[in-house]
Amino acid sequence: MPCRPDTLASTLSRHVPLSNSRRETLVVLVLGLVCGRTVNLSHIAGHFRGPAQLTSNYRRLQRFFQFVRLDEDWLARALVALLNLRPPFQLCLDRTNWKLGVKDVNLLVLCIAARRVRIPILWTVLDGSGGSSMEDRMTLMERYLAVFGVASIGMLLADREFIGNQWFEFLVKNNIPFAIRVKENLIVILEDGRMASLASLTRRRPSRRQLAAYKGRFEGMQQRFAGTLCFAAKRRNDGTMIIIATNCEPNGALAAYKRRWQIECLFGDTKTRGLNMEDTKLTQPAKLSLLMAVVALALAWAHACASATKGHANIARASHGYRRKSWFRTGFDALRHWIASHPDRASDLWRSIWNRPKPNLSLARVV
Repeated sequence: MPCRPDTLASTLSRHVPLSNSRRETLVVLVLGLVCGRTVNLSHIAGHFRGPAQLTSNYRRLQRFFQFVRLDEDWLARALVALLNLRPPFQLCLDRTNWKLGVKDVNLLVLCIAARRVRIPILWTVLDGSGGSSMEDRMTLMERYLAVFGVASIGMLLADREFIGNQWFEFLVKNNIPFAIRVKENLIVILEDGRMASLASLTRRRPSRRQLAAYKGRFEGMQQRFAGTLCFAAKRRNDGTMIIIATNCEPNGALAAYKRRWQIECLFGDTKTRGLNMEDTKLTQPAKLSLLMAVVALALAWAHACASATKGHANIARASHGYRRKSWFRTGFDALRHWIASHPDRASDLWRSIWNRPKPNLSLARVV
């Protein structure tokens, strides 16, 4: 017997304060994402059971995105509980964007990057195609701090897009440990009072170097950064220099920054290597945010399936040295196989992971 959406939806009755019909629609969305590898609602409409026509099912999905909003703060806690993640967390901050006709879809995403798991926990739909503003970043981090607290952060990792005096001051003021790549034209004041660019300090230097700097400011900006930062630099094989700004121990920050690539892999999981999120026709921020929440639930199910199938074993490496599959893809392929051939195993896994979150927190509201 195939996975029945109504059976899976009954597991959510303690967690999701929606009607039975809405819960079943949520389950159908997650099933459709996993089985069909697409977020296109017209394709997902075929996963409903019953005599209703496809057009009716499609309209049902449209109404779900029109009227339901997930409480993202609860969802952040739920995702951590579903995957049994433990702080301190390595957090990665980055954007993903694509075009839908002439419309730009632009998401600012904060994810947890564990040893095997990468999962989005908070996000913001940005207006337009450009980078995020200081207010966007600080608001997202304030939401995280309200849910988990600063003690849960092992390190915040971000690329060169996420720089600026006001941003650094916010992180230092809130005692958020971070390792953020900066540009080489950053002007800093050294301990002896000299001013220099990071490019001049790293020129003709060994492959790895620590640079202690104080009251740094960006070239062309009048306001100076009032805190204290340390910098670590490492030269790549191609000659380019990676310079990391941190309020922690420089060598440790340089090593931690390597994990920032996990969020790029996460975006691949949500797009071409996994759920093909770019297939969506949704453009309204509230609907896109809801879609991202459904995608996160599908990712969590796939990661849980990888843990169920592999346990503590490592994924085999190919002759080139890299693992044959990512942890996500291992669970994703196994979960699709279970749904098609062993639906009881897929259903049991679904029920087991949903026994972890606390049932007295509200997941959704209807508007």
